Order: sequence, then C-alpha cells, then structure tokens
Amino acid sequence: MILASPFAICILAITGLALLGLPIGLAMMVGSIGYLWLAGMDMGTVAEQFLNGMYSNYIILAVPLFIFAAEIMNSGSMTERLLRFCNVLVGHFRGGLAQINVIQSLIFAGMSGSAVADAAGSGRMMQNMMTRENRYTPSYAAALTAVTAVVGPIIPPSIPMVVYALVSDASIGYLFLAGVVPGLMMTLVQMVQVVRDARRNDFPVEPRVPLREVPRITLAAIPTLLMPVILLGCIYSGVTTPTEAAAIAAAYAVLVSVLIYRSMTWREGYAALRTSAKTSAAIGMMIGGAMVFNYVVTIENIPETLRRMMTGWELTAVQFLILVNVILLLLGCVLEGTAILLIIVPVFIPTAQALGIDMVHFGIVVIVNIMLGLVTPPYGLLLFIVAGISKAPMRDVIRDSLPFLGWMAICLAIITFFPGLVLWLPRLAGYGG
Repeated sequence: MILASPFAICILAITGLALLGLPIGLAMMVGSIGYLWLAGMDMGTVAEQFLNGMYSNYIILAVPLFIFAAEIMNSGSMTERLLRFCNVLVGHFRGGLAQINVIQSLIFAGMSGSAVADAAGSGRMMQNMMTRENRYTPSYAAALTAVTAVVGPIIPPSIPMVVYALVSDASIGYLFLAGVVPGLMMTLVQMVQVVRDARRNDFPVEPRVPLREVPRITLAAIPTLLMPVILLGCIYSGVTTPTEAAAIAAAYAVLVSVLIYRSMTWREGYAALRTSAKTSAAIGMMIGGAMVFNYVVTIENIPETLRRMMTGWELTAVQFLILVNVILLLLGCVLEGTAILLIIVPVFIPTAQALGIDMVHFGIVVIVNIMLGLVTPPYGLLLFIVAGISKAPMRDVIRDSLPFLGWMAICLAIITFFPGLVLWLPRLAGYGG
C-alpha cells in the first residue's frame, strides 16, 4: 500500500479521526468520501451505499427491536422477578449470589441479545445485591458481572449474530442454534470457577427461600421465562422470520411489563424508548459507515488480494482459524465489536470460504472472539462499564476477571477445533453444512 495512494490516505483519515474522538461510523464516511474525491469518482456513491445498506436489508430491523426489548425488561420488573427465581434455584449454595449472577445472565441472554444491556441492566442489580453488607468485594462483583454478560450475544437471540449474517449471508436461524452449545459451555465453566472461588474465599451462604414461597416466585417469573421460548419457538417453527420474532419480543416485553406486572410507568416507557433510539442510531450510523467503507475496500480488491496472499502461505483451515483468533483477540482489546464485524470480518470471509470453512461455524468463532474482547484488558468495554458502576479500581476488576477469561479462552479453543460441537444443533434442525 503506497502511503500517498487514496486508499492509504483513507485509512489514515479514519484512524486519525477515530483517535480524535469522532464516532467510528462518521470517521469511515469521511475517509471514504476523501477516497472517492482523490480517486476522481462520484462522491454521491457514499449516499447510495449508505441508503442501500440501511434500507435494503430487512434483517437490520432486528437490531433496534432487540435493544428495545432489553430496555423494556430493565425498566419494568421483569429483571427483578427473574433474579428472585434464580435465587430459588441456586441462592442457597455457598457463593449463591455469585451463581445467581451466572444463571440470570444465561436466562437474560435468551431475551436481550446484548452484552451491554445485560451488564448495565440486570448486571447492575446483581452488583448492588452482591456488595450489600460487604458480602463480596466490589471488584469481584464487577468482574463476575462483566464475564457473565459475555454469554448474552452467544446464546440466541444475538445482535452480533444479526450483524454477522448481514456481512456473510449466513442463516440467522442456524447461527442462533449454533450459539447454544458454546453459550452453555461458557456458563458451565463460569459456574465451576465460582465454586472454586467460593471455597477458597469462604463466600457467604444465602438463606434458603421458604418452600411455601417457591410456587409464588416461580409463578411470578413464568411470563418472563416464556419470552425466550416464544421468541425461539416462532423462529424455528417457521411462523416468523428472526426480524419478525424480534418485533414479537419487543411487543411481548411491553405487554408483560404494562398489563401483567403493571410495573412500568409512562415516564419509564418513554425513557426506554429514547435510550433504545439513541443506541440504535449509533449502531445504525456504524453500519452505514461500514457499508460505505466496504465499498471502498471492494474497489481496492482487498478481500481477493488477502485471499491470494493467504493461499500463497498454504494455510490449512485450522491454521487459518488460529490466525483469525489471534488477530481478533488482539483487535478486541482496542476496537468495538460491531466495528470488527463490519470492517475486519468481511475481509476474512472469502479466504474462509476458499478453505472450505463453514460460515456458521466461522461466525460463532468470530463472535466468541469479539465477546472475549469485551472483557480483555486494557480496553474491554464491559470492564469499563462495570468498573464505573461499582467504583472499584480497574486493576482489581481485571485481576478478578482473569481466571474466568482463562476458562473462556479454553472454550474458544474447543469451539475452534471441534466444529461438529458447534454445528450439532443446526444439523439436527436440517442444516446441510
């Protein structure tokens, strides 16, 4: 790449503007406009690519709908009732509150599709519960909240899976199914680590919920627990598309919060709608900017050039996946996950296809990598979120999260080297890959 070429200037402009604090979506648009101008091309192509990317992809509608559903659950009492139900299941074990944190993230994952929504919503409540009366240190509560929130986008539904399907043309339904086993694996190793920590640190044992209270708590949680059942049932029965199922999830969350639990006021509903709109607009701007930049990348023939280069290296499929893991884990330390999915991953896809790697398996490997990046020092986004909530020193939060991160890295290796484990459920559902 010649430093004075339009593409080199485009990359430098995007990098410089992003470092100066401009949102990455806008930085990509500005850099792409500069490329088209320097190359003597029609700059109106930017608007064309932006509009085509945003309005011709029906699948993108699922993103704001899942975000809105998560905000409604956090605004109403759905999350609180879920936590009480989790307390019935595991609260009476040593380190019970920590185990509740793990279990609620698993269940909440089947509703929101967002790690940030999990950490900032139910995760905030869990941190408050765990640190009350000094049961757990703020740093441990924060670290556990961060690493358990990672499961959110791996268990269906998943906003990153929607974005990956957008850039790879992989089936969302099969991607959702492929995430189930890896998500359960990660939940299991987190629970194992909590057991080890509970024994070593003598974590407190919570009072057992009286038996007479169990039916009432369970009954109150049923409408919340039915949400993932309805959502996934609609998708895999063929009744709805994933986007339509996202709309049903949002409508169901409103119905339960307003009519069944009667726990959400007009003010809270408006706040949830406003927050969802802001988050969706930010993601939409990033997607639009990535569409424009990907047009530039296509003009420069970067994916094909990379494919030929890697073919020259004579990499096997396993070696390629190891290389992708290393690159994505390093990028995850400094870049936001959606940016990686939209900018970096499309460059890898042609090579992965040429090597015969299944696109659903590849998608799960990519998404698990990106989720690990959310809790990888020094710039893991979830680490900053939970540290801000808990007011714990970042170094302590990182220290307490490292054992969990080690376990999840082992899960990533298993997922990478044993694609049959990932594709087992999709194949049961008829997937031919």
